Amino acid sequence: MGFLDRSRTIAPPGWNRWLIPPAALSVHLAIGQAYAWSVFKPPLEGALDLTGTQSALPFQLGIVMLGLSAAFGGTLVERNGPRWAMFVSATCFSSGFLISALGAWTQQYWLVVVGYGFVGGIGLGIGYISPVSTLIKWFPDRPGMATGIAIMGFGGGALIASPWSAQMLESFGRDSGGIARTFLVHGVVYAVFMSVGVLLVRVPAEVAEREVVRSAFGVSARNALRTPQFWCLWVVLCFNVTAGIGILEKASPMIRDFFADTSTPVAAGAAAGFVALLSLANMVGRIAWSSTSDLVGRKNVYRLYLGAGAVTYLVLALAGDASKPLFVVCAMLILSFYGGGFATVPAYLKDLFGTYQVGAIHGRLLTAWSLAGVLGPLIVNAIADGQKAAGKTGPDLYTASLFIMMALLVVGFVANELVRPVAAEYHEPEVEAVR
Repeated sequence: MGFLDRSRTIAPPGWNRWLIPPAALSVHLAIGQAYAWSVFKPPLEGALDLTGTQSALPFQLGIVMLGLSAAFGGTLVERNGPRWAMFVSATCFSSGFLISALGAWTQQYWLVVVGYGFVGGIGLGIGYISPVSTLIKWFPDRPGMATGIAIMGFGGGALIASPWSAQMLESFGRDSGGIARTFLVHGVVYAVFMSVGVLLVRVPAEVAEREVVRSAFGVSARNALRTPQFWCLWVVLCFNVTAGIGILEKASPMIRDFFADTSTPVAAGAAAGFVALLSLANMVGRIAWSSTSDLVGRKNVYRLYLGAGAVTYLVLALAGDASKPLFVVCAMLILSFYGGGFATVPAYLKDLFGTYQVGAIHGRLLTAWSLAGVLGPLIVNAIADGQKAAGKTGPDLYTASLFIMMALLVVGFVANELVRPVAAEYHEPEVEAVR
């Protein structure tokens, strides 16, 4: 493997561990562009004569492939190291944009779906998990904070990508040629940006790595799947993500629908500002709540995400269109819990299963995201469409969805309460764990 080989990435004596979070951020800020896909939906629908459902396909496939590639590629990431993983991520993610550019230029939409959704989605999954186990090994004293810094980038990537993409579409044009040029620039710029992480990342020296493993225990990815703890966390992550992504995907039309029947309806510009606030809450929640988990414990912070999240959904459902500030604050709180859940789960896995193959275990857990990425938008959109067809307006379009999300969070709360330390029978023998 040469330059990408794990042995070529071992840190020399005195290497500053604070260089690892920027390396991780270079990847996560790039792949976080996925949350800005909605910017491309209107121009694609106009240029290629697509429906809203069709224009969502690249994003939906990308989220599905994120979970699947993380699950199936997690072991390879552990074996080959973070530099190899970041290189694969950069190659797939950037290539996805280049294929999409070709699809837009030739007006072959299936190439956009395959490029952004399938190829780019593989880059999303491998890139998402690539720095996790490395950060945990460098920061055994503060794993929640370390992974929170990196995963914060995924939540904040849209804050960069959204205005940048919109400006390019205005400059290049919103026809198929302009969309193709925008995709092309994304592919090239992200390839360069992600290369910074490829060059900068290092793994701890072998002696230090052995000491970290010996000081605790290790559970293999295969054995983790046999534990009830893994499946309890799978339910926790799936339902926490479902509750958050349902609002995130529908944010702009949702706030406009909610207050459409009031004396002061929400304008399109204000709705866009609301989306930006949610992205900010998502990003800040990832670092703030995951760092808090280092102080109060992982189980306690998930009690907050799920319990307070359920109460917040209840407030939204009961308050209806009574107060815009209340609606905005509640939605931001839910999105902060959504982001915090993502950022805290690697440290939760480390607490339960040790650092041995934690990246591979994390990858398998992200299949919960694949399901939630389809389930959340499906619940909110299907119920809203059905209520609209029945002649309902305003908050009535979403009340049922809000109660469903509340119920899912309650189930997740129960699953979190069932988490116990992993039985010793699942631990790896020390001689095997330090290889």
